[in-house]
Amino acid sequence: MAIEKRKKKFFDVEIPLIGKETQMQAYEMPELDGRFLKFDLTRILRGKSVMLTLKVKVEGDKATTSPKKIEVLPYFIRRMVRKGTNYVEDSFAAECKDANLKIKPFLVTRRKVSRAIRKQLRNKAREELINYVKEKNSENLFDDVLKNQVQKIVSSKLKKIYPLALCEIRILEAKEK
Repeated sequence: MAIEKRKKKFFDVEIPLIGKETQMQAYEMPELDGRFLKFDLTRILRGKSVMLTLKVKVEGDKATTSPKKIEVLPYFIRRMVRKGTNYVEDSFAAECKDANLKIKPFLVTRRKVSRAIRKQLRNKAREELINYVKEKNSENLFDDVLKNQVQKIVSSKLKKIYPLALCEIRILEAKEK
């Protein structure tokens, strides 16, 4: 007996974080639930190469997404780090109101600086980000990172230690509580 062939269809998926809509392919709408979607934000952010990872939720006949990870792509960072500068990286976990976060800030100084200054920058950045994250929920935090608000606040605080050429959140990843 022959098995009936099914054809995949495209379903609309809403991305409220950036106010856009895209399509995903599946046999039926409930199959999309729990799937991940990667969205390149380079054009939207005018050349700042960012990859946004979203998780799809299906409610009834409507599919929406929630952000899971924002990642600045390595080739953008390579372009920003020049000769005669230093960079400072860090990685730590923080808690916001509704999720556990993994945050990786990336700082580039204007000139070469001593190890002591780099350590001060790293520690102050960690402290400021943990304090900023405490009173926010994950949706607002992802929105603030996309709008560069978090980076501006951290950069202005770190300017007192040493002026920066670049202050980025290289990776922001949300894990459920």
